[in-house]
Amino acid sequence: MTTTSPNPNHYDLLVLGSGEAGKYLAWTLSSQAHQRCAVIERRWLGGSCPNVACLPSKNFVHSANVVYDAKHGHSYGIQDAEGVVAMTGVRERKRDMVKGLMDIHAGKFKDFGVEFIWGEGKFVGRKSIEVTGDSGRRVLTAEKVVVCTGSRARVDDTPGLKGAKPLTHIEILELDIVPSHLVVLGGGYVGLEFAQAMRRLGAQVTVIDRNKRLLKNEDQDITDVLVGVLKKDGVKICAETIINEVSGESGREVTLKGTSSGQPVEITGSHILCATGRLPNTENIGLEEAGIKLNSKGFVETNESLETSSEGVFAVGDCAGSPHFTHIAYDDFRIVKDVLLGKPLPPNRRSGRQVPFTLFTTPELAHVGLREHEAVARGIKFRLAKVPMAGFLKTRTIGETTGFAKTLIAEDDTILGFTALGVGAGELLPVVQLAMKRGLPYTDISEMVITHPTLNEGLVSLFSGVPARN
Repeated sequence: MTTTSPNPNHYDLLVLGSGEAGKYLAWTLSSQAHQRCAVIERRWLGGSCPNVACLPSKNFVHSANVVYDAKHGHSYGIQDAEGVVAMTGVRERKRDMVKGLMDIHAGKFKDFGVEFIWGEGKFVGRKSIEVTGDSGRRVLTAEKVVVCTGSRARVDDTPGLKGAKPLTHIEILELDIVPSHLVVLGGGYVGLEFAQAMRRLGAQVTVIDRNKRLLKNEDQDITDVLVGVLKKDGVKICAETIINEVSGESGREVTLKGTSSGQPVEITGSHILCATGRLPNTENIGLEEAGIKLNSKGFVETNESLETSSEGVFAVGDCAGSPHFTHIAYDDFRIVKDVLLGKPLPPNRRSGRQVPFTLFTTPELAHVGLREHEAVARGIKFRLAKVPMAGFLKTRTIGETTGFAKTLIAEDDTILGFTALGVGAGELLPVVQLAMKRGLPYTDISEMVITHPTLNEGLVSLFSGVPARN
């Protein structure tokens, strides 16, 4: 119900942080339910995704791939392509995109009638937030409050690392030169996307990971092919490597000392990128004053409705421990929106949802559902179908046949999981996801008539190859 309070500092909905879920909640409750909404933000209009994370990084990756294609232009019949890189051009292209996105966001806040408040927000009560900014100090209250403070890159306490002023996913997008040698700490999504992109832009690149293999949660056959691609591109991989000491300064010269497979190792580069995980932005915002509990990893504890331990206060996105994807934050918005609008939620709405992802290397890695090694570990029976990307005939027309797709099929013919490593793999997900969500048999895909030659046509070949039941 919309508040009729004459207090200008009291709202129906108050959101701390303007990330994906938070901004959509404010826009929707204001425009559809005519509620008085405000969003507090200390740094990024619209959150990290349009400013420094998802979209800017993919803009950067695309520039690197264009440069790579130009350098290999002879295969397309281009005789004189040199692919000389000016990083200022790469940076300005990214900045232009971000500016356009910021204009769109500013317009939406205005059009939907949501008050946007710049400043540092801190809880001073269960539903009270003190905001300190250029305009002074205000204490705001609301009927409902949403915490949407996101997460940040983790920089470990390795001796000398913080003093070396390493890059994170934010600073690397603002470089005006191609590093002569980029050392990437971490072989996860962020690390691998930037490692390949920087290598394609001309940098020497070394990836260091403490695990036995990169992307340790993925199936072995997936990581074997992807690591092979990276090595072919010229990326050096140092797995089972632990760094114990860092000296120097990123941007000049840095030296990392540690052990690799138990043997001493020393690596010198010009820049360091930290991509070893993320930390929730839950410190120093007064959560204890609001009675909001955190789990052992510092994320806000929430229930299936994303409500915190403080009634009427919700947490969404990264800070709530949701999988760190913008599309999952958007789904968090949909959950809380329905709660605030009084709509019932189905059981396990949050914990039972699909969590698809795409790694934007070349080739892309896309996945949803159960992985092969997970099914084996849990003793789940399945039938496996696997097709090389060359069997997706569109890949032959563009000369990008590296990789494969595979699917796990249950005893009742429903789809347990799907993984694709190949060009445009992420675009294959929605067809499979819809079948999985509706509990359809895999034959509903194998019997489809799909336009030739498109990437999705290859799904017919994949699902037509599912072995018969024993």
